[in-house]
Amino acid sequence: MKNTWRFTGNELNYLREVVDSGFGSSTSGGMNNRFEQAFAQKVGAKYAVTFNSGTSTLHAALHALGCGAGDEVIIPPLTVISNVATVLAENCVPVFADVDPRTFNIDPADVARKITPRTRAIMPVSLYGLSCDLDPLMELAEKHSLGVINDAAEALGATYKGRGIGNIAHVTSYSTENSKHIATGDGGIVVTDDHELGVRMRKFGSLGYAAMNAADGRIRVNKDIFQDPTYKRHDEFGLNYRMPEVAAALGLAQTERMEHFVALREAIGKLYLDAASGCDWLVPQHTPEGWRNTYWTFTCAFERDDLSWQDFRKKYMEFGGDGIYAAWALSYLEPVIASGAFKRRAPAYFDHLDYPEGLCPVAERLQPRLMQFVTNYGSVEEAEPYAEALAKAVRHFA
Repeated sequence: MKNTWRFTGNELNYLREVVDSGFGSSTSGGMNNRFEQAFAQKVGAKYAVTFNSGTSTLHAALHALGCGAGDEVIIPPLTVISNVATVLAENCVPVFADVDPRTFNIDPADVARKITPRTRAIMPVSLYGLSCDLDPLMELAEKHSLGVINDAAEALGATYKGRGIGNIAHVTSYSTENSKHIATGDGGIVVTDDHELGVRMRKFGSLGYAAMNAADGRIRVNKDIFQDPTYKRHDEFGLNYRMPEVAAALGLAQTERMEHFVALREAIGKLYLDAASGCDWLVPQHTPEGWRNTYWTFTCAFERDDLSWQDFRKKYMEFGGDGIYAAWALSYLEPVIASGAFKRRAPAYFDHLDYPEGLCPVAERLQPRLMQFVTNYGSVEEAEPYAEALAKAVRHFA
């Protein structure tokens, strides 16, 4: 899919600035700082830190919250593999909580059932453009002294009970991968109102440089100090997850038009919603009253037992549809987890773990029924034929 329509703002101007500046690292400031400041302001958070992916953001957040060897982190199984991968990367134990059958997001009631004395954090996912149910999760976190990382990779611009979601959880993570609301090719950005968490995440993503703080990724602030042979550079453990300046240039330009991109996805999502209206066997993701779904994709549950998922997709495409994507396999049913291959990473912590089928029955029933319709188009007019194809397919099988 060509997304050249995305880049009609200041992208080339800001890329030229980066090239003309000598193409420095993000540690010299420049575009990353500008992108972070603009993004934090747009989503209503105090601090933002850029990363090279929406996976490294999650890794940094887990580290910043103090999640370590043997700690449990509660996650949903209906999500990209990144969530379980980053939990395992911190030598933590993934604990899977089931999902709500209507919103497809993590079920706070099952989260409550899964909390143990070893639980350190909850990592809900705001799936497909819809915020997870944050209030009960934050209440659980307060009660049990847990951290909450809202993986909002797909939910830029979403609102929850009339509030923006950027400053509700302790950490909120976004992706800027090419399919997301704003795109830098690959990339991610994490936000928080907690200064100390901002410092820890920034240092973790940039080799633990001592000079960094929550609002500034530069490491050569004072040349006399930095060039002194007695200077010690690293006071925290960290990896190199930095976003390149050229990607940040794209991110800044895209952030300037964030409202446009979010509103466009929402409008296209509602085209599909109208096309499926009145069909009781194509059940859209439920958006509660007062919440804003920004439709990274329009997703519904295919509730027909006399018609196959594949046959409906085929007919939709015959009518001019642009394909239907299936949901990811549940994380614990992916071969890397189901086979036990992940245990090789840290046998001392993982050898005893087992994730059998039946662990999350709602998610297991739901996943093979989910249908995802593309909303990543340059205009409502471009999307209209695909929404009409859906309406035709629904009428054909009525």
